[in-house]
Amino acid sequence: MSNNETLEVRNKPLLKQEIAFLIVHLLPLFALLTGATLFDWIVCAFLYFFRMFWITGGYHRYFSHKSYKTSRWFQFVIAFMAQTSAQKGVLWWAAHHRHHHRTSDTPSDPHSMKLYGFWYSHVGWIIGPDYKKTDYKTIGDYAKYPELMWLNKHYLVPPVTLALIVTALGAWVNGGSILLMFTHHGLSTLFVGFFLSTVITYHGTFSINSIMHKFGKQRYESGDESKNSLWLALLTLGEGWHNNHHYYEVAARQGFFWWEIDITYYGLKILSWLGLIYDLKGVPGHIKYSKNKQHAKELAAKIKEKELSMAELRKSA
Repeated sequence: MSNNETLEVRNKPLLKQEIAFLIVHLLPLFALLTGATLFDWIVCAFLYFFRMFWITGGYHRYFSHKSYKTSRWFQFVIAFMAQTSAQKGVLWWAAHHRHHHRTSDTPSDPHSMKLYGFWYSHVGWIIGPDYKKTDYKTIGDYAKYPELMWLNKHYLVPPVTLALIVTALGAWVNGGSILLMFTHHGLSTLFVGFFLSTVITYHGTFSINSIMHKFGKQRYESGDESKNSLWLALLTLGEGWHNNHHYYEVAARQGFFWWEIDITYYGLKILSWLGLIYDLKGVPGHIKYSKNKQHAKELAAKIKEKELSMAELRKSA
């Protein structure tokens, strides 16, 4: 049966959603009227990497895959920080990502580039009507927390809060007073620091759904089209090791080897040293050095056999 015969019917994007998405992309152009300071560009760069960290380390590695543990209060902090990216609610994001892993590059995958094309996998599925609701059954382990349910429902609270803080900070730095936040002093930081970084963060995140299932190299036989890419790993703080991740999704690190740069993992290690998170899941040797799941089982059996032999030697010594 061909792909065309098995594809799901996906509805076209909603016009109002397309308009809203376009407006967000056009808002940074207002900086042509307000001007932009060095401080505005510094804020833009900082917020891109700051929010990308919480997306990758929070939305993805914690809420989607439970690759480490944390306290309930810091769990809320992680969710709030991730939602400043304006990528909808934490439960919505994680539920859809779990569904993606279960159906990767099959007709049921929400954003398979292989089957539905680049545009749909990159952004079409988000602005379309098919995936607007949160699947609370898929994310039931976190939906039991009322504070996360509230945050998921009121998903615009974190980005609006951040936008106001950025505008006030810009007014203070650029103009000398937060009372100037709705003049060009504050608005330039809003347009460049907040909105431009938001747009860049959108496409950095979306590129993992689209580009990383088309371009790059595949180390493991993961059963889908996921690839690894160093340059995208640098841009997305480690998410470019996408084939690694699809092969063994529960690990806190996606750069399995020391030379695979994974900035998000380094940040998570720092948080663990501070006692804010713990029990970061590693990558077992039989996974790291295998080619596919069958090979991994064979390596695991050999490792266990070797350990038993060593134990016997120690007993007889």
